[in-house]
Amino acid sequence: MIEVKGITKKFKKTTAVDNISFNVNNGEIVGLLGENGAGKTTTLRMLATMLKISDGKAIVNGHDVSKDPNKARGEIGILFGGDVGLYDRLTAKENIMYFAKLNGMSDEEAKKSIQDLSNRLEMNEYIDKRVGKFSRGMKQKVSIARSIVHNPSAVLFDEPTTGLDVSAARIVQDFILECKRENKAVVFSSHSMTEVEKLCDRVVIIHKGKLIEEGTIESLKEKYNNSDLEEVFVKLIDRE
Repeated sequence: MIEVKGITKKFKKTTAVDNISFNVNNGEIVGLLGENGAGKTTTLRMLATMLKISDGKAIVNGHDVSKDPNKARGEIGILFGGDVGLYDRLTAKENIMYFAKLNGMSDEEAKKSIQDLSNRLEMNEYIDKRVGKFSRGMKQKVSIARSIVHNPSAVLFDEPTTGLDVSAARIVQDFILECKRENKAVVFSSHSMTEVEKLCDRVVIIHKGKLIEEGTIESLKEKYNNSDLEEVFVKLIDRE
């Protein structure tokens, strides 16, 4: 479970995230929606212990990300869009192993997990090849395996399908749904309302660093008397 309690992020001249609160239950996908600059990535980076929280607190599977970042980090998997950040000269297995070791896994635990992920993601034919010449879809599978090799209880996705073709995007979407089936708490940020409707149980909408609405997709459509989630989102942003 992820508990976000009034988290705020202040920089020198601006407040990027302002007193945001929401929960994500195990086995639930919560969409984090907002325009560019709304504070989505900042929020996810605070949850991932990559940015220090200025005020408030966040708890991941019982661990406070500010007071006990190492234990919290072990509960979190992260998959960001854009550059997948793999080491081209290493094999797929070596890339995944590197992150397994960063998460404190023993060689035996890591090898077992990597083999399981290789089977599940159908990577066996290229698991021992260097990733430099991989297709984008192949690299995305390696990134997925890297993010979950340590079996985290929570997974954070920040626009993970950005720049992907339909096939590669489907790989990511299927993985997100699998995380739900495995009872993980999932936060999913995307600009694609089609993806959001396909994947999310609830959504949290933020604008200029503030939470302006949250609820299930159906409840928001009913509340604002509109069957188009994108229209609901635009109206909420415009009224602010």
